[in-house]
Amino acid sequence: MDQDGSLWIVAPESVQQVGCIHTCQGLEVDYVGVIIGPDLVMDGDTLKSVPRARDRHDKTMKGFVKMSKEQPAEAARQADMIIKNTYRTLMTRGMKGCYVYATDARLADYLRARMQGSPACDENQS
Repeated sequence: MDQDGSLWIVAPESVQQVGCIHTCQGLEVDYVGVIIGPDLVMDGDTLKSVPRARDRHDKTMKGFVKMSKEQPAEAARQADMIIKNTYRTLMTRGMKGCYVYATDARLADYLRARMQGSPACDENQS
């Protein structure tokens, strides 16, 4: 961002860059790649957010630890909403397509199964 500022994502070399929800918000590109980290996993048949696996510098989760002690159910609800909304937002930045990599193998399998038969899914990809 030191060279292109907030428009880094549309620079020709951006394909070699990694950003986050804060640096790509409001911008669209032809294709986007999203890495789903350890804060969103499959637990059995359930999609589960893991707030404590989120990067500790992420300001969207500020106050989570304190709230989780005082109001655990509300903290879990808000964290779940923030985590899922983050990935939804990132996955909608690509106007022509989105490549997704999930660090959790079960989540990767779940997403791959959901895409089976979809014209958008290239079954040669893993």
